[in-house]
Amino acid sequence: MKIRSAFTVLALAASLVARVPATRPILGVDPIHIEASASPCRDFYGYANGAFDRKPIPGEYASYGVNQEIDERNFAVLKGILETAARKGGPKGSLTRRVGDFYAAGMDEARIEKAGVRPLAPLFAAIQALKTPTDLMAVLGRLHATGIPAGFGFGIQVDDKDSSAMIASFTQGGLGLPERDYYLRPGQDADGIRQAYEGHVVRIFALAGDSADSAKAQARTVMTLETKLAEASRTLVALRDPEANYHKVARADLPALASLDWNAYFAAVALPPGESHVLVGQPEFYKALAGLMAAEPMAAWQVYLRWHALRSAAPHLGAAFVDENFAFYGKTLSGATELRPRWKRILAAADRALGEDLGQLFVKTAFSPAAKARALEMVHFHKEAMRARILAADWMGQATKAQAIRKLDTMRSKVGYPDRWRDYRSLAVSRRSHALNVQAAAAFDFKRRMAKLGRPADRDEWHMTPQTNNAYYDPSMNEMCFPAGILQPPFFDEKADDAANYGALASTIGHELTHGFDDQGRQYDWQGNLKAWWTSEDAQRFEARAHHIVKQYDAFEVLPGLRINGKLTLGENIADIGGLRISFEAFKLATQGKDLKPIGGFTPEQRFFIAFAQGWRTNQRPEALRLQVASDVHAPVRWRVLGPVADFPEFRKAFGCEPPPAGQSPTAIW
Repeated sequence: MKIRSAFTVLALAASLVARVPATRPILGVDPIHIEASASPCRDFYGYANGAFDRKPIPGEYASYGVNQEIDERNFAVLKGILETAARKGGPKGSLTRRVGDFYAAGMDEARIEKAGVRPLAPLFAAIQALKTPTDLMAVLGRLHATGIPAGFGFGIQVDDKDSSAMIASFTQGGLGLPERDYYLRPGQDADGIRQAYEGHVVRIFALAGDSADSAKAQARTVMTLETKLAEASRTLVALRDPEANYHKVARADLPALASLDWNAYFAAVALPPGESHVLVGQPEFYKALAGLMAAEPMAAWQVYLRWHALRSAAPHLGAAFVDENFAFYGKTLSGATELRPRWKRILAAADRALGEDLGQLFVKTAFSPAAKARALEMVHFHKEAMRARILAADWMGQATKAQAIRKLDTMRSKVGYPDRWRDYRSLAVSRRSHALNVQAAAAFDFKRRMAKLGRPADRDEWHMTPQTNNAYYDPSMNEMCFPAGILQPPFFDEKADDAANYGALASTIGHELTHGFDDQGRQYDWQGNLKAWWTSEDAQRFEARAHHIVKQYDAFEVLPGLRINGKLTLGENIADIGGLRISFEAFKLATQGKDLKPIGGFTPEQRFFIAFAQGWRTNQRPEALRLQVASDVHAPVRWRVLGPVADFPEFRKAFGCEPPPAGQSPTAIW
């Protein structure tokens, strides 16, 4: 079986080479985007990307830029994989058969329309049958086990204070809007979003067969109940404090913490009886939830659960559900004007369901061994640059520096793709029902995660698929991960010059490395444990410097009257600022002793900074900007360039800029 699968992978990958877009991106720095009349010293983002700013945003996107261009090329490869697999199939149980059947079922619109909401019938029956709070906890467990988030959040994670162990974790949740302030924020705009959301709920219930009056009444019930859950929830800023959101509770003590039938939930999710402790991130949320379960009629909870089952399934049902889901979450919240083509939506679903099956096929075509070797070399130079910055930090004492260096030396780097691929052979996929395939994949993944309990943390597991255009730092694992999907032009090109590669990847390698030492990451030690390893004096000095960054970003006005939340975005801003500096110094280490020449009229240093700025070129709709500022821990792209270069001497030197006025210089940490 394994040998046959390997041959299938190689043959299929070879067949896709012709499908990869023939046009190759400009290596690193593209002069076509530069606005030569703009001053790099006054608005570096506008200088590097001003010409791109005039490009229209395609209708299917809320934002469009360099990331979406990379995505489109990755999508082309993945589309070829899926179409070929759907057409040719493969032996039963093989990788190609799974991805091909999943894609074929998702593209079978006639069958999906005919099925209607019948794939949800067993869940609806369970919801309709509940009569008591005990029943409610059991049904919540059943929904969670099939990938439907409702009521609260449940997952399996590394224990923050014992990184060798896995533990069950409970968090606040259960909302249909992006986060709690959407329910509570005053103002006309906020009122408009809430009204639009309630109207959306009405229309989904009507599509599911409810009368107009019933749908309207049920939508009001959903809104009332979700608002109460929001009132019990912590703000996004409060959720950023790992110590304040860590509460390890004995399983036997849970009823005292919140009067819920925990045993009914544990039975539904099959939590092993040997698991003696769990994490409860926000205990006050669960106390409020217990009160709501006791006070609110079970009929109200039935309406709420039915809504969340429909909300989760809507993208995978018939066209009317898909269109209505897009009308609110795509148009109203994000500003997109056109629904994405069906093949892209099914591709995204396949990526979530069978990500590492697809990944095995993707890397054969889109990521060479030479690319991996060069990326690993770049990671090495970034770590050496970080070492130098730690040792040179005049505000940090020797004891803290020694621990920081230990953390740096033990930080792992995952590049391209896993050494061990996930095994999906026990996941049953058919061509009969797309919605049921999605449910089956969610249930498979839930069981996979539950199976981690009682075992040591798996340090080889990846939390992104290889084809993902993104990266992460995991503080509990003390590791960075750079999938093949992001190591693509213009972020990274094995044929590009070092200035372009290091500049473009400042927002990736330098950024993720700095996350290990941002305001959250710094609280985890070299083993990944949430532990106070800083001296109190050094911690205070760190916080004082971080405060200046908060003030710097608080002052950025994104739209008239709309400013960045410096506290919410602090960790990402520290990583952006530090990442640029570390990447620049890594570039200097990598090219030490080399005779670098100007290219295209730009010095190597200028190319580094332009590549960095062009790595953020993105046009965003106003709705997308508002959504991001309200609910995202990242600053909008323009300020992810302007913030880091604001007080960077090497940048000023490269472009001949004057230093900032005395007293107006932001404070960098790394």
